[in-house]
Amino acid sequence: MPNSVDGIAASGFPNVDLKSDFLVFLIALPLCLGIAAGVDEKIASPEARRPAVRPFGPAFDPSERIARRRVRVAPTRWARPSPILVRLSPRSRETGADPGASRTGLMTPLGLRAVLVASLLILLVGCGSSSSDDPQEGEARHPIVLTSPARRDVPTTQGYVCQIHSRRHIELRALERGYLQKIHVAEGQSVEEGALLFELLPTVYKAQMETARAKLQTAEITLRNTRTLLETNVVSDQELALATAERARAQAEFDRAAAEYGFTKIVAPFDGIVDRQYMQQGSLVEEGDILTTVSDNSLMWVYFNVPEANYLRYKSLPNATDPTNQHRLRLSGATIGLRLANGAIFDQTAGDTVTVESDFDNETGNIQFRADFPNPDRLLRHGQTGTLLINVTLHDALVIPQRTTFEILDRQYVYVVGEDGITRQREITVAQELDDVFVVASGLEESDRIVLEGVRQVHDGQHIEFEVRSPDDALANLKWHAE
Repeated sequence: MPNSVDGIAASGFPNVDLKSDFLVFLIALPLCLGIAAGVDEKIASPEARRPAVRPFGPAFDPSERIARRRVRVAPTRWARPSPILVRLSPRSRETGADPGASRTGLMTPLGLRAVLVASLLILLVGCGSSSSDDPQEGEARHPIVLTSPARRDVPTTQGYVCQIHSRRHIELRALERGYLQKIHVAEGQSVEEGALLFELLPTVYKAQMETARAKLQTAEITLRNTRTLLETNVVSDQELALATAERARAQAEFDRAAAEYGFTKIVAPFDGIVDRQYMQQGSLVEEGDILTTVSDNSLMWVYFNVPEANYLRYKSLPNATDPTNQHRLRLSGATIGLRLANGAIFDQTAGDTVTVESDFDNETGNIQFRADFPNPDRLLRHGQTGTLLINVTLHDALVIPQRTTFEILDRQYVYVVGEDGITRQREITVAQELDDVFVVASGLEESDRIVLEGVRQVHDGQHIEFEVRSPDDALANLKWHAE
């Protein structure tokens, strides 16, 4: 505890002149106490200035109540109560007691003196406190550290939200009407091309096929007899032509009946995986009803939307377009990967080639790309989502730590320190934003010195004292404390 005013001032109040404040306090305190004593005398005996109050009772005279009201309407100046301090309790309203009788109890002389002293102390502290000319004088100032941009081969990754589709994903529908008699496959089962999946009740279609077969046989017998009669000149050439046409019509009817009978057996059109079954055994299936879907997951098509600016950048890469295959785009030096929904990286890549759709979406300004991923383990399924990753290494790129920059109206700036030690604010253009670093497209040179630590402590045109840290050390400790 300090024993003097000087000791108090030196003990922890650097922004307050305690010497002058303490003298003002010593002078003003007796004056305040005198005012409080005078007020105490004015309010010490309010009964002498207030008429006697009787509680309401059987002998109550209304004229006395009117008289008391008149007396309370115009109290003396010093006896006028504050509307904040006077409250009429429910008990006083019930008994009819005068509220003025308890006003002195709410503010005693000792309480009023304490209020005045406290108000004076607050006033002295508010008037005596003054901010320093330097707003950072009371803050701990960190040393200002400079560094320089560095040239590095920087691996960059551009991510796009994507949708994963099977190369072939079709719906199996019934071509004929009938009852679903048998189901030969389970949901999620892998099937081979030509495998029997469903059977409709074939009774009607089999009968129609046998009827057409009989008609065909009859037409063939008629045709043979007509040829024999023509050889003996019993019939003319027209009879042979009619018999030939009748046989052709019977053949067509038989082929149609055989096809309809064959439609009662639904088989797999290719190797794939059977999806959900929409009809159960015994259901009446109408023509065109969907039975299930089959997906060929050996090769997956991954679709993603690319903004127009990125599309133009990819098209400007060397050897990006194949003259023999205009819809294919080669991203030279890139590797196309896939991050799954759980954050894992898919173990197959799509190489460096994508397929570009024909037109842009006018509402979003994007164009759709497609990357083809092999799926030997059948891990990917139709309808999945993920993030497509285009990994490109930028050779000899100019990089700086992100914490050297500050933003003003969506523009990035750094403080560049000249040979004279004066800071200059300079705008930069960021080409790529990576974890903790920026790839600079323009605005800086490798020889420039920029503020790394202490960006918030400097301003444009300020002369500073600083330390210098090498770019290698600055980039190796990007996870250190940032302001």
